[in-house]
Amino acid sequence: MTTSHDAVSSLPALPLPDGVGESYVDCTASCGLNWHVLKAGEPGNPLILFCHGYPEVAFSWRKVLPSIAEAGYYCIAMDQRGYGRTTGWPRRSFNESNLNDYLFTNLVRDLVCLVFGLGYTEVHSIIGHDFGAVSSAMAALMRPDIFKSTVQLSHPHHAPPAPAFGEQSSQPKVDIQEELAKLDPPRKHYKWYNSTSEAASDWENPAQGIEAYLRGYFHLKSADWDKNDPHPLAKWSGKELAVMPEYYIMRKDRSMPETVADMMKGEDSSKTETWLDEEALRVYCNEWKRTGFQAALNWYRAQSAATPESTRDMLLYAGRRIEVPCAFISGKQDWGNYQQPGAFEGYNDTKTVKQGCFKGTKLIDGAGHWVQQEQPDAVIKEILGFVRAIC
Repeated sequence: MTTSHDAVSSLPALPLPDGVGESYVDCTASCGLNWHVLKAGEPGNPLILFCHGYPEVAFSWRKVLPSIAEAGYYCIAMDQRGYGRTTGWPRRSFNESNLNDYLFTNLVRDLVCLVFGLGYTEVHSIIGHDFGAVSSAMAALMRPDIFKSTVQLSHPHHAPPAPAFGEQSSQPKVDIQEELAKLDPPRKHYKWYNSTSEAASDWENPAQGIEAYLRGYFHLKSADWDKNDPHPLAKWSGKELAVMPEYYIMRKDRSMPETVADMMKGEDSSKTETWLDEEALRVYCNEWKRTGFQAALNWYRAQSAATPESTRDMLLYAGRRIEVPCAFISGKQDWGNYQQPGAFEGYNDTKTVKQGCFKGTKLIDGAGHWVQQEQPDAVIKEILGFVRAIC
């Protein structure tokens, strides 16, 4: 079943700040999507794209868009494939989903079609948060002629995988799930969990109700959870990953809603209302109640290293590096900076980013994973400093 544009366009308008509007960009003839976008600024100004992560939608950029637009840019934040009010993606069960729709070559193709649908042939900068950070990095890596610069938030870029080289082909690979399962208590990686057949139902039917569940999820991954004190990990191993909070390295026998419910015992979830008020939380809850989570979770499935389609897809870019100006912004209290050992430091590796292209890292104190919502003014300052410097 594919959600119709008519059904979505009749939904109530989103509660947006002054200077931000919403509309649709019809790319059904190219990538099949009718994009729902938030927009700020004047068409014709240099274009900046904003890609959201999980479990968010374009609405997560609402606090940032007006100020960037006022500086002379045309700002577009889109609901990506499988999310929100963008239509044209099929709503299918776990077993019926086509993971080829969610491979990065196809997701970047989506973004290229959106750029042309907006009447542009190049993007001054593509900026992404969480999974959107991966989208933004892949877009710049694959099509640097279109995406002239890029910024990642909360999820550092790492180089595409390469085929085994020489003696490497005989070296055993770390089975991280097997290592985590041997711990006491047994654990599992959240990305693996989000790729399972039961994950969507768990996310859609939390025992505590979706409002309390998402409030707790946002709380735990923010600076408001005072146990977030991240640090680099030495290597990709079960023992090293196990020091991360259970919202990343879960108990093997628990769902994510159960994990959040247990971790929220004794916590004051109202702390997050200073940056995610009840009206904003309802936007997320209403969108997910309407769309379900399976399509968005397909991003985890399609990008899994265990997915043959994903490996084959990204081998096309083996050895390729980012060769446009790039930067990394994140919350200082965000474990996402270190969840993949070595990725955070990889921006300074000339095999990952061309020498001279990396313009620096900014870790913002008082922010966790939702940095552009928790500390929007600081994020705006960093983004403007970056995009102005690359004019």
